Amino acid sequence: MNKKDIDQIMKIESVSFGNFFWTPEAFASEIENQVGHYFSAENENGQLIGYCGFWLILEEAHITTIAVHPDHRKSGIGEFLLQKMLETGYEKNVKWFTLEVRASNIAAQNLYYKYNFKSLGLRRKYYQDNEEDAVIMWTENIWDSQYREFIAKLKKDLDQRVKA
Repeated sequence: MNKKDIDQIMKIESVSFGNFFWTPEAFASEIENQVGHYFSAENENGQLIGYCGFWLILEEAHITTIAVHPDHRKSGIGEFLLQKMLETGYEKNVKWFTLEVRASNIAAQNLYYKYNFKSLGLRRKYYQDNEEDAVIMWTENIWDSQYREFIAKLKKDLDQRVKA
């Protein structure tokens, strides 16, 4: 992700998160953040269609954002972005990934469950726009050999689906 992406990001951000979303200044700050790792996905025409990011704090990666333009959802882009974060996590010696997700966002939760994130509780009234609860999710240690094999299989499966 680069600062030049911010205008396109904001179009996705506003349709993905309603009236409560990050500002352009917040994205500019996050791109410069020493603990931040942010990525964008483009289609074949160079149009930004998704983005994601996490903070790396010691051995933990905290996913701060992930969004895909509505026209490109259910096409594997969100899963690709999650895999990119995991791959970067391995490069940075991350042991665990964590995040908060809206209790009503079942599609996102299902993606995280697919990648063996576990629900470890709720943050009550976490979201300021409507006081919705957030589900707290964590992975096990991503260096566990079974987890690594599992992630490799999911990556292979996604690659085959995208090629098809």
